[in-house]
Amino acid sequence: MRHKLWFWWSVAGTVATAAFYLLARDGLAANLLYNAVGLCSALMILVGVRRYRPRRPAMWYLFAAGQMASAVGDLVWGYYVFVLHQEPYPSLADAFYLASYPPLILGLVLFVRGRTRSDGESLTDAGMVAACLGLVFWIFVLHPTALTTSPALLEKITSIAYPAADVLLLALLTRMFIGAGARSPSTRMLGAAALLLFAADAAFSVLSLHSDSDGYELSAGWLLSYVLWAAAALHPSMTAEAAARPTSGTGISRGPVVLAAVCSLLAPGMLFVPAAGADLIDRFAIATVGITLCVLAFLRTKGLVRKVHAKNAQLERLALYDDLTALANRRHFENALSRASAHGSPQVIFLGLTGFKNVNDELGREVGDDVLGHLAARIRGAAPAEALTARLGGDEFALLLPGDSTSTAEQVAGALADTLREPIHAGGNELLVGAGIGIGDSTGAAGPTEVLRRAETAMYAAKDTGEPFRHWSPALDERAGEQARLGAEIRTALDAGQFRVVYQPIVAVPEGRVIAVEALVRWEHPERGPISPAYFIPVAERNGLVVELGAWVLRTACEQMVRWRREWGSAAPDRVSVNVSARQLARSGFPQTVADTLAATGLPPACLTVEVTETAVFQGGRAVEALHELRALGVRIALDDFGTGHSSLGLLRTVPVDILKVDKSFVDDITGAGEHRVIAEALIHICAGLGLTAVAEGVETAEQAEVLYHLGYRLLQGYHFGRPTAEVDFRPKGSSLLTYADNGDGGSSWRVG
Repeated sequence: MRHKLWFWWSVAGTVATAAFYLLARDGLAANLLYNAVGLCSALMILVGVRRYRPRRPAMWYLFAAGQMASAVGDLVWGYYVFVLHQEPYPSLADAFYLASYPPLILGLVLFVRGRTRSDGESLTDAGMVAACLGLVFWIFVLHPTALTTSPALLEKITSIAYPAADVLLLALLTRMFIGAGARSPSTRMLGAAALLLFAADAAFSVLSLHSDSDGYELSAGWLLSYVLWAAAALHPSMTAEAAARPTSGTGISRGPVVLAAVCSLLAPGMLFVPAAGADLIDRFAIATVGITLCVLAFLRTKGLVRKVHAKNAQLERLALYDDLTALANRRHFENALSRASAHGSPQVIFLGLTGFKNVNDELGREVGDDVLGHLAARIRGAAPAEALTARLGGDEFALLLPGDSTSTAEQVAGALADTLREPIHAGGNELLVGAGIGIGDSTGAAGPTEVLRRAETAMYAAKDTGEPFRHWSPALDERAGEQARLGAEIRTALDAGQFRVVYQPIVAVPEGRVIAVEALVRWEHPERGPISPAYFIPVAERNGLVVELGAWVLRTACEQMVRWRREWGSAAPDRVSVNVSARQLARSGFPQTVADTLAATGLPPACLTVEVTETAVFQGGRAVEALHELRALGVRIALDDFGTGHSSLGLLRTVPVDILKVDKSFVDDITGAGEHRVIAEALIHICAGLGLTAVAEGVETAEQAEVLYHLGYRLLQGYHFGRPTAEVDFRPKGSSLLTYADNGDGGSSWRVG
């Protein structure tokens, strides 16, 4: 109810206006009702100010003063008519009527200053409209009024003062409706009130010129103006600050052009009005306004042209620059590369981020955008002044070096690699995002696109090898082509059953029992012969076939383990280990695939170990979630090749690890007294402290096995105990500290250590 006061006031005011015409014309009751509406309007404005307490109350007090002055003028005029039975002109009532305009106009000035744009365009538009309407008002109202008034000076001044005040009111109304910000309900009612006041005044001036009307018919305009002044103050939106009006997509519309054309034609059009065209003063006014309009139209057109140029520059920037990083985009980069190739031999450095997808997936795109912004700043900072830096899309960046110096390109690539090694602080996180960097030159290139392709090919090669950066060479194209062909052959091999699974024993010492086996995939190509997993697994990882291949290895190993448990009984190994790639872990359905395989083969989950590398789980995210789900199934988790990846002990806290497999590189020199032995000894202590099972990989000699045993290792794996084979002999080999020797010809021997 409190916020509906404006509504009930508007209803009451409208009813009072209608009642005014139901009462006797020129009667006391109608006059008192008229006066009551005016006085209540002034009081309601004060009520609205006190109720809502706007930040800028001055203009509302001025509006209240203007209404009060007008209402007092009504009272004084009623005194003349109903008490003194006089209708003098001018009178004291006219003094109050005229006194109402300055506070109203000053209040509107304050409103216009606080709630309209102050740009040159809106001022020009308002000036054009005000000049046109002012000319019309001069020709049809102000000038005829000045010509037909009484020769008495006071009456002449009074008669001219009314339309002159209306001219000021007209100018402010024009400014209110052109260039205003987003209009609130209070603002609309305020504009309507001022417009009604001006319309009633102007109509009364015209009627006075051509008839003896006392303006009774126009009373509704003045009464409703009273009502709307107060309603604007009583509406809750009277406290709202001005908001910018949203612009269109281009920021340029046909409105200003049409406005300039209409206003420019209006002044000469007045010459066709008979009274105006024949009067020297009117012709002078028309000429003055016409010149003013031409100047304003010129300024407005100039502003439109400037806006078009600015918009074109903005569109060009959007077309050639990346919105997120402010770097050049692919289009800009390729155009610059074409120009540079036409005049020299440019070098291109291509950067492809690694691990960035996990940032978006786990921390959200907002953090990802923040990371890209930081990386863009670093790349720009490491680039030479003459280089063009671009974001080609997603997580790919490129630098164009106009010179043909290979050494310069290498220096820049090295600087980029160094700056990208530092962590990035984004979204309250400390993140490390690496990158593969490739360098391509234009020597012998068929075109600029070829230079970019070379750099991209070198980038992928750097990612594969882990080098800080890589130069393009024809061999990389041959390798890329070979890998593409190999990828197709992997698909064929899966369908044709060319892959097989072999198993390498993991032996418990000193008893010599094969406690577990690791399943390894082999490819017997019908034409090439055996193909190393080190060659085809990365290709399968890139093209996604590793998911299908890994699922086949998992199922085959589980089926084989079930057969061994049935055939060997208690002599069978306790577990079979299966290697899982990063791409498999990233699949949301991988844990369910493992669960389905175990259920289909009948293998207990405790008999399966999933082996993952540090690199596959270092970034966290979905990979670690998958391992937790596997652990919940009862599957054991082994961290393979420990020490060769990120070597982060923090992984042992975040990743659910049961088994730590020490890499062969630490076993090779274990018989000496160097750092490898110290690291191997430290790792066995870490495993003991954390309750993990340690497995030493790559044991190839009896001496290595003996040293590892004395260091505390009880599970060993390597060629010394058996090469990967399709069938493994699980018969126990002894009960004391034994060292097993693989003769390499299918036979083996054991001796006491």
